[in-house]
Amino acid sequence: QVQLVESGGGLVQTGGSLRLACAASTSIFGIKTMAWYRQAPRKQRELVATITSTGNTNYADSMKGRVTISRDNAKNTVYLQMNSLEPEDTAVYYCYAFTFQTYWGQGTQVTVSS
Repeated sequence: QVQLVESGGGLVQTGGSLRLACAASTSIFGIKTMAWYRQAPRKQRELVATITSTGNTNYADSMKGRVTISRDNAKNTVYLQMNSLEPEDTAVYYCYAFTFQTYWGQGTQVTVSS
């Protein structure tokens, strides 16, 4: 079992930045894929960014160039740095991990005011 706890969400103005963190209850060294998803009101959950155990990253087109995903294996934590935030980025952001099964965090709310 892997428990994921997100933090770092909050209220920010348009153009602002936030850094989300996802702390895992176990070592993430061997976790094949970790990712951030988001779900806006009345919309489906969508992928924001992924990072593999080898450090390969992938980003959704809607956020490419504005977000950076990274992982610190020593701290068992994955980060999502978000810059130039827009009201359309308002959503609950979820941490995701895939090893032999899928794990989700409870989410952290990000609200971008215009």
